[in-house]
Formats: sequence, structure tokens, C-alpha cells
Amino acid sequence: MIDLSGSNLSRSLRVREFYLGRQPILDRGGALFGYELLFRNGPVGPAHIDTSELSATAAVIAHASQLGVEKVIGDGLGFVNVDEQALNSDIFGFLPREKIVLEIVETLQATPAVLARMADLASHGFQFALDDVRGDSAQLQAMLPMTQFVKLSMRGMDDGARPDMLAPLARQLKGDGKQLVAEKVETREEFAACLNLGFDYFQGYYFARPIILSGKKLSPSQLAVMELMTLVVSDADNIEIERAIKRDASLAMNLLRLVNTPAVGARQRIDSLSQAVTILGRRQLQRWLQIMLYAEPGKRGGSQTPLLMLATTRGRLLELLAHKLRPAHRHVADIAFTVGIMSLMDTLFSIPMAELLTQIAVSDEVAEALLYRSGFFGELLKLAECIERIEDLEDEIMPALLDLEMSTDELVELEMSAYEWSDNVVRYAI
Repeated sequence: MIDLSGSNLSRSLRVREFYLGRQPILDRGGALFGYELLFRNGPVGPAHIDTSELSATAAVIAHASQLGVEKVIGDGLGFVNVDEQALNSDIFGFLPREKIVLEIVETLQATPAVLARMADLASHGFQFALDDVRGDSAQLQAMLPMTQFVKLSMRGMDDGARPDMLAPLARQLKGDGKQLVAEKVETREEFAACLNLGFDYFQGYYFARPIILSGKKLSPSQLAVMELMTLVVSDADNIEIERAIKRDASLAMNLLRLVNTPAVGARQRIDSLSQAVTILGRRQLQRWLQIMLYAEPGKRGGSQTPLLMLATTRGRLLELLAHKLRPAHRHVADIAFTVGIMSLMDTLFSIPMAELLTQIAVSDEVAEALLYRSGFFGELLKLAECIERIEDLEDEIMPALLDLEMSTDELVELEMSAYEWSDNVVRYAI
């Protein structure tokens, strides 16, 4: 076993070049259950890893854990892939066992040594998931007694992505008392099919794909927020803005709750709407109104939650990236936040982005970023989307970072901050 204490730790964990991806896992009601954390070594990283002491996987996980895995997963569970070397390392001292599910990769063989190590970790409170299970096997049966979660993929099947092919295996595993996770769910139809098969959890970005409905109208509360945003970005007087907020009691109450979150960073409690308008300023007020669009009172606790989390994370990450890259221009960071949070409004409203931008006044550079992923803000948005889909778009991350002259270490630091900020916001918004 590998010693990660003292000097060995600092020598082994010189792993600064890695990417961190986070994919949401939702429950049957569409609420966030947890995340799969995807660690990828950057191309420079392996040169810094003493692989005689520690596998690259284990080193990256341990380093990320030192940065604070809790910041990344919030109140949910974190699913972390482990290979044989990671399983046999001592990284588990870094991992919060009550918050982490160890995901056994499909290539890991159920040898007596592996089964003994799983049993040992299970006795210390760790939970296990089996990844990408395709059918019943001796391997599956050997690991099943120590496993709580089994993940079945919607992709890579011989006859396309047909969830009904999984029905016999799903029934068998449910009969064994296992919790089923459908992964790589990319459409609402796949989600519905897996829901009917009795799956407990769902991983994929089906919830972030826009379903365009012709003639779709905004709800009264969304319209109220949009009208208020128009006032805020215009030259309307503060008293006029305050009067507009007061006309909608729930809007006023929700805004006051949001602006008192730790994420706002106000030095004093904001108790009145006039205070909110005065203390926050127009740009900050616009930000919280944009967030409120994703947190309608009537939809709290439902499927809006993951979209709210994704939108606020994107907005904050783009803001932090812009501030890092152009620190002398405060307004650039504000615009970047707007691009990030607006990038999912076509999904939120079920309206094409081009049509949406005829209803919301934005600058040309914001419109170019949202419609074509072009310009400075479009590049930042593309980078955020690559990180979200790290399994499919990993090869595009490093070129994007090189163009922006940013290191992977800086990126991960900003990601962690964005995750933590978003988690704080969502706690108050729903």
C-alpha cells in the first residue's frame, strides 16, 4: 500500500495539471441527487507525477480532495471513478466517506485482492457503484454484494440507444435491492423510458436541452421579472424600479431573500427594496433578476433546480474567467456573467435563442456569443460547455486554454469557486 503521509505526500502530489468535470445526477423528481466528478490529467501533468508511488488517477483525486471536494458537490453525493491502483492507494484519507461513492470502472477485474479491498473500504463506510454494466456476469455477481448503485449506459449499445433492451437487467438488479443510475441520458424521451423501467437516478444533460414550443408565452412572474430588468438596464429612476418591484409581492420577497445570500457579499443586511436598489447598484440587481428567472416560486423543488444550478455555475465561471483575463475592466466580468446565465434561457423558456433575443435587449457581442459562440465571450462559453461535457469534449479544453493563456491549475481554482458560489445561491433561491 502507498504511504501518502508527510514528505511522500508533497512529493507524490505535484499534480497541478488536471481538469475537473462535474456531471449532475438527478432523482426521479428531477431534483439534484449528486454529481459524478470527472478528473482528467492535463497533457503536462504526467511529467510531474511520480507514478512509481501513485497512479495518476489517485494523485489527481487526492489533489482535488485537498482543494475541497465538498465545495464541488454541496449537499449531494460525489461519484468518483477508481481504477485498481487508486483502489489500492491511501487516497481515502482525503475523501469524506459519507459524501463519496466509489465508482468501479468497467475494466477493473473482480480478483480476490480487489474484492477484499472493496470489503475493507465498505467496512469503513464507503459506498460503491459499478460503472457501465452491460449485462449479467460473474464479475457483476462477485461485486454486487458490496455495491449500492449500478450504472447502465444509454450509449454504445449494438442496436442504438434503446432503453427497453435494459429492461430484463434492470428488473433483476432492482430485485436485488440495487439503486439504478441511467447514464448518458441525452433526450427527454430516454429519460421517460428509463423512468418507466424503474431507474432511480439519471445522469446526462437531457434537462438542459431546449424543447422548442411554438407560440410559447412567458409566465406572469417571468414577464414581471423581464419588465423589471428592462427598467434596470434603462435610465429609469430608482423610485420607479422600486415601485415596479412592489407591484409583485412574491417578486419583492424573493428578491430580498436572494440579495441577503452570502453569495452577494453585502456588508450589512438588506431589509428594504430601496436599500437593495441603492446598495447593489444596477448591474448587481440585473444579475439577481436573471437568477430569479430560473427560480420561479411555482416551480421550486422541481426540475428547475438543476437548470438553476447549471446556469448560475456557468454565469459565475464566465465572470471569474473574464475577471482573471481582463482584470482592469469590471464591466467585462459583468457581461460574461450575463452570457453564462442567459445561455440556458432557451431551455428555460422553450423559445429559440434568436427569438428570445428579440424580447431581451442585449449588446451585439452578447448576442454573437449566445447565438454563434463567437468573440471573447463566446470563447469563454465554449470552454464552460467543454468542461461540462468533459467525456466528449476533453480534447477541446487545452486548445481553448492556450488561446486564453490560462493554466489548468488556474481553471480548476476558478471552477471550485464557481461551484461553491452556485451552491450558496441555489440554497437560497429554492
